Formats: sequence, C-alpha cells, structure tokens
Amino acid sequence: MTRGSRRAASALGSGTVLTVVLAGVLITGLDATIVVLALPEMAEDLNAPLNSVIWVVIAYLLVATLLTTQAGRLGDMFGRIRVYQIGFVIFTVASLLCVLSWNSFTITGSRALQAVGAAFITANSGAILSDVFPPEKRGKAFGYVGVCWSSGAVSGILAGGLLVGYASWHWIFLINIPIGGAVLLLARRLPRLPQDGRKHDLDPAGMVTLGLGLLGVLWAVTRLVTHPLGPQIIGVGAAGIVCLVLFVWVERRAKEPMLRPSLFRLPMMPGSLLTAMLQGVANYAVLWLALMYLQGPKGLSPLHASLLLLPGYLIAGVLSPTTGRITDRFGPVLPACAGLAVELVALFMYTQISLTSPLWHVVVANVVNGIGLGLFVPANNAAVMKAAPPGLYGVSAGMLRTFASIGWVFSFPVAILCASQAIDRDVAVRVFVGVGELRGEAAADFMTGFNSAFLLLLTIMAVALAVSALRAVNLTRRSAASPRENRHTASRSLEASSRQSTPGSS
Repeated sequence: MTRGSRRAASALGSGTVLTVVLAGVLITGLDATIVVLALPEMAEDLNAPLNSVIWVVIAYLLVATLLTTQAGRLGDMFGRIRVYQIGFVIFTVASLLCVLSWNSFTITGSRALQAVGAAFITANSGAILSDVFPPEKRGKAFGYVGVCWSSGAVSGILAGGLLVGYASWHWIFLINIPIGGAVLLLARRLPRLPQDGRKHDLDPAGMVTLGLGLLGVLWAVTRLVTHPLGPQIIGVGAAGIVCLVLFVWVERRAKEPMLRPSLFRLPMMPGSLLTAMLQGVANYAVLWLALMYLQGPKGLSPLHASLLLLPGYLIAGVLSPTTGRITDRFGPVLPACAGLAVELVALFMYTQISLTSPLWHVVVANVVNGIGLGLFVPANNAAVMKAAPPGLYGVSAGMLRTFASIGWVFSFPVAILCASQAIDRDVAVRVFVGVGELRGEAAADFMTGFNSAFLLLLTIMAVALAVSALRAVNLTRRSAASPRENRHTASRSLEASSRQSTPGSS
C-alpha cells in the first residue's frame, strides 16, 4: 500500500500533497487560537453567560475528540484524500454558519459542526504523510507540520487581535471560507491513494459512552465555576464517570473499538499517547490565561496582548523542522523529553508572575514555552507514527489526536475551575468572562487564581515529563534484549494488530 501511495504521490509531486496537508494544519492551528481572543466580545455581543462562552471552545474540542478516531477509520476505508476533502467542505460550511449565529446555542452548534470537519482533516493529515513519505523522511515532514500549525496559531493570535479590535468576532470565521475554497480546488489534483480493501465497522457504542462520559464530567467542572457544589453537579459528574467506566467495558468487547488494545502493546505507543494527553492538559490553557492577565490586570488591548505573545509561537514554528531532523537522526524520545522539560520551566516562570511583573516576563515565559512546543510536538508525533504498523497509520494518527484532544478539552475547564476556586465567585465571573481592565482588589484576586491555575498545570506537566522519560528507560531495556527476542516481540505485536480487523478504528 505505501509503495503504491508513494508512486502515486511521486507522479504528481509529494510537494503538492504536502502543501494540501499543511493547509489543513494551518487552518486548524489558526482556529485553535483565534477563537480564544474573540471570547470576550462574543460573550458581550451574544449576551451569553460564562458557562455558554466556555462551551463555544469545549463543544469544538469535545466533538473533535469523539470523531477523530472514526475519521481516521473512514480514511482507511474510503481513501484518506477523499475524507480529507469532505472535511474541508464541512469545515468551510460550518464557518459560514458560525458567522450567521445569533445566540450562544447557535454558535455552539455551529462550532460543533466545524469540529466534524476539523476531525476529518486532522485525523488523516498524519496518515497521508506517512503513506507518501518513507520512514527516514517522515520526521522532516512532521517538522513542517509543526511549522504550519505554529504559523496558524501565530496568525490566529495576530488576526484575532486585529479583527476583535477593529472589526467584529464574525470575521474570525469569515476568513476560513476563502482558505477552505482554495484548498478544495488544490485538493482536486491529488491522487486517490490506495485504500484498505476490507469492510470496517464504526464504533457507535464507544462514541456514545465516551461522549456522554466526557460531557457529564465537563459540564460538572464548568458548572462549578459559577455555582456551589450541589446534588445536580454531583449527580451529573458521577453519571459521566459511570459512562467512562462503561466506555472501557464496551471497548474491550467491541469488534472494532475506538481505542484498539493491540496498539497499546506496541513499543513506544502507550507512553507517547499518554504523554500527548497530559501535555495537552498542561499546555492548552496557557494562551488563554496569559491573554486574561495581559487584558485584565495589565489593561492591554486585544491587539497589544496578542503581539506580545507572538514571539513564542514563532519560535515554535522555526524550531519544528530542526526537531524533525533531530528526530530522524537520533529518535523521538530525547527531543520529546527535552521539550517537556522546557515547557515545565515556562510554567514555573508563569507561577512567578505578579501584578508588578514587567511585560517582558510574560514574553520570555511564552518564548520558553514555544521552544518546548517546538521540541515536543513533532517529536512525539513521530514517535507514534514510528510505532504504528504500515497498515494502521490512520488508526494510530486518530488515536494520537484523540488522546491529545482529551487533554485539550480538559485543560480549559480545569484551569478555569482551579483559578475560580481560589477567589470569590463574583470576581471569577467578572474576570473569566474577560470583562476589561482589572484594578485594585479585583486584580489581586485575579492573580491568586492565575497563580493557582499555573501551579496545577505545572504539576500536570511534571507528570507528563515523568511518563515520557519512562519511554527512554523502556527503550534501553529493549535494546539490551537479544535481537532475536526483539524480532519475536515485534512479530507478536504486529500479528495481534492484524487480527483486530481495521486500520481506522483508533
């Protein structure tokens, strides 16, 4: 399959395939940051309470989390390029619906639909590159992916500041429409990469139980931000936990589960997936918290705040290709661990920020965080795809995205909850809706919540580093084993994987 894929891509030019894939990464990276900057204006314009504003972000992440594995499976079944194109159609149409939204419910629903398209795009991006590029060149290709995602994130920060400051929040979705149209035109020239000839099943029971489980827990967490703990919150949260336990039970018995147990027996896979999730929890909310600090106690405009945070994402983008080359030569574990260690330093720097801290403190902390991201993301992506068997690139890419997305979807609520519990609830509502400049006692209360949130994120990042470091220990032990034993173990893992019917199940 992969040889045929490379011949087909070679006829057209692997550069064209890479361009189309990177365009998808760019637009999803842009969308990851631009909406965060628009939340305050969106809340005011739509007259939406804090809980509704939070769900504009959470709904997107939740739907993307649920569909990523299934989208990877669909790519294995019907062709990655075709599913990728359908994803762009959905994403572009949903962006238009976001523009036309008139209240918090319609914007949340439109964002959920947008997430469907994003899942189709992102779940197949890594798999397409793994099909087209040989193993010795994948690290470099994933490095370009890191550049593009960081460029999208940087563009989102800058464009968000400009559009929110000088136009309206509607424009953050309008800009997706011409980009989506251009990519669709270019994608029509791509070859139909060879696809898996077997028939596969989706996992609706797994999707429902995981979705209800995450929804229940997330609803309880976000409700706690503005309401005291009560029977309703406890009941919904407990029901969510029960659904998550039920999800594990369902997956063990599913013919083609969302998260395939056989892949967890492959070297590097469990540690890489768990590290991606923990890093997502610890890092995704950093941008939002930094923006709240700059716009709240520091009283900066959205544009000024976004400009101060640009250097960190630029550094991440510039560093990613270098990380790809390092990964190709020395393996993915060392740069991934180094990246997490650097991110740990950045989070510690954020815990030391106070009301009187100079602005350069935030800039430097964000640059350090960008260095960590530039090291970790491409290296960890390469670790997952390196561990994946050739016939299971789609499922492996989908699993990676699912674990990372679970981290992202919890990062935002966990950070807000931690910050809000450290201060008065009325202050939390005022601050974390993003209502303008903060002074006096309100600013001091905000800093208490701000530092508490970063202390929690720091702790989670330390756990992520420990899990990642265990991969190095396991690799050392495996390298000490005899070549015959290594071949036997690998053969058994691949044989177990092939018996689990589908590539695309993630």
